[in-house]
Amino acid sequence: MSLRPTATRTRLGILAAGGALAALTVTGPAFAADDTSAGSHPHIYKGRVTAKTGLLLRTAPTRGSHVIRSVPYGKIVSIYCKTTGDHVQGNNRWYLLTNGTWAWGAAHYIANIGPAPRWC
Repeated sequence: MSLRPTATRTRLGILAAGGALAALTVTGPAFAADDTSAGSHPHIYKGRVTAKTGLLLRTAPTRGSHVIRSVPYGKIVSIYCKTTGDHVQGNNRWYLLTNGTWAWGAAHYIANIGPAPRWC
């Protein structure tokens, strides 16, 4: 099954000590199935940060979106998929990174290790 990230809210039931059931709502990326192939997992691609001053990771594939954090030069990152967005040095590709926080990084500053990521 091929999976893609989607924004979702998930309500989980948690059994507390004493038998009471408490509800917890978790917001964040979840996965939605693209097809029904059994036993398959999303392929994670790799890349190395080439921005000398570090790569800013953002909430959307745009230069004006909120910066979540940065990744230092030379760090290897996990890439889920690619999309188009704002141009950075003539390159409009952005990668959705999965390192701890789902965030967007400009592909201009990430050198692929192995094959280029799939489209989101």
